[in-house]
Amino acid sequence: MVVLATKCYVDGDARERALDSFDSLVRNEIGDLDVEWTIDVREDDFVDVDLDGEDATIAGNLLAESWGEVTADHEDGETYVGTLDSWDDDGWVLDVGYDNYVRIPADELGLGTGSPSQIRDRFGVVQHTPLRFVAGETPRLADETRDELYDWTREEGHSGRVNVNSATRGEVRATVNRAGHAADIITVERLGLLEQSIVCPESTDPPGLLASIGSYMRSELKCVLTS
Repeated sequence: MVVLATKCYVDGDARERALDSFDSLVRNEIGDLDVEWTIDVREDDFVDVDLDGEDATIAGNLLAESWGEVTADHEDGETYVGTLDSWDDDGWVLDVGYDNYVRIPADELGLGTGSPSQIRDRFGVVQHTPLRFVAGETPRLADETRDELYDWTREEGHSGRVNVNSATRGEVRATVNRAGHAADIITVERLGLLEQSIVCPESTDPPGLLASIGSYMRSELKCVLTS
């Protein structure tokens, strides 16, 4: 079994759609291997995949590489993945599973000036986004995560992004289409199972797109503007 660093925190029909979508993603990734799988959601909302077959180990490694893996123990200096749970004046708090949380102090975010809440707004980090961190006495955001967030603000040919939670990639695409903006986006990038990033061309105003699709979605939406 592998516990992946992405959550399924919606209920009812939305949960069924999310898990159906995730099953398709798993099939695309490991369907050619000699393995069978069962997908479940733990009490802490992290997704686990039970694997059985000759290629179970290989399949688990592939899924962990794609989604990140939740582990019970962390070694100092090693990189792990948690999901953004909360934030305050002192920093960001990541849910790392097994009823454990890791606080990234404000000084260890490494994302420039401002309070942790202001930094979250500037980089458009919606709740539950998977983030990599380096474990230790004072945990810090991993360079890989810092670089990714900075890249969002520096992308050439793009005006920015609109980041969304509580929706699958397919649901976000359908919402953009329903709002009449299919031609106004470049793509929808998957950040997690229910966290997506809509990439906007230079001709699209991200705040305007957010305002247009916001009424269709029960989600947290945040803009990232390129500089």
